[in-house]
Amino acid sequence: MNNLSNPLIDPTIRPAIAADEPAVAGCVKVAFSIYVELIGRPPAPMLLDFPAVIAAGWAWVAELDGKVAGALIQYETEEGFYLDTVAVLPALQGRGVGRTLLVFAEDEARRRGFHSIYLCTNVKMTANQVLYPKIGYVKYERKMDQGYDRIYYRKQL
Repeated sequence: MNNLSNPLIDPTIRPAIAADEPAVAGCVKVAFSIYVELIGRPPAPMLLDFPAVIAAGWAWVAELDGKVAGALIQYETEEGFYLDTVAVLPALQGRGVGRTLLVFAEDEARRRGFHSIYLCTNVKMTANQVLYPKIGYVKYERKMDQGYDRIYYRKQL
């Protein structure tokens, strides 16, 4: 599709609140469900404790017309600022929601004083392995983590 039939959209990003939990969980689960068969089990983001993640202040939503269109989970770790999950409702994928969430995550890392941001993807999620280097992420490690074969990427900010 071209941008005339599938125009880019500009969501509002805000912290998730407890009332968003069903929408955040639903968005993540539907966005990652395409990988269940490929990986042989639910991807780690599908298994998050969404009420706890929201209560901790780690979850953000991309909102369009008052409805959750995407979700972002990010937080600080001993290794730095971690981008755990970016999910967009399938009907809105390819329209800039995910990119807006990624830019927001990078801006938030900078705001908190970090000079880089890191993330990981399952080795079987090959589209991510193409995307992340294109937007400035550099592969730095591959390891088994919580039973998942993961590739870690870091981007200097």
